[in-house]
Amino acid sequence: MLKLTDDGAKITLQGQPQAADNGLFWFGSALLVSAVAVALAMSLLSERLAIGALALLIIGSFVFNRQRQQRKKAMTGVISSGILWVRVGELVHDNQGKREHIHLADGDKVHLIDEQLQIVDGDDNRKYHISGFESIQEATATKAILQGQTLSKRHVNIKMGNDEPHS
Repeated sequence: MLKLTDDGAKITLQGQPQAADNGLFWFGSALLVSAVAVALAMSLLSERLAIGALALLIIGSFVFNRQRQQRKKAMTGVISSGILWVRVGELVHDNQGKREHIHLADGDKVHLIDEQLQIVDGDDNRKYHISGFESIQEATATKAILQGQTLSKRHVNIKMGNDEPHS
């Protein structure tokens, strides 16, 4: 839903919020099971095999954390739900009480792809991918505001209603 403000617009994104990262739960569970297995190996097996089991636990923890960091890094800059406050050259993304201020640099470009916006830097590297707009008009209006254009009737339809009866 799009609401015009004095200096831009407020847009409620309709997309699904990013899935909660339950990787920490699985990592904790795997670490607990592995620690018990290593403790059991240390009491039952020879020293060499016990040290090998401990080394495997450490290497497994390192690999898991590395993959998790890469996945988290790939998800940065993806906006699909919450509220966007759009002004010329900047966005404020409010998602469940967490606010992120996004300022566009001089070389940044805004591309409209279907009903989604992509913000790229001067080297065409993706900075933000915004989806969850209700319609193409909302995405177009957001792009226009970010670029400092004035909104016209072709960008957005404004419905006005009067609930009070006429006298």
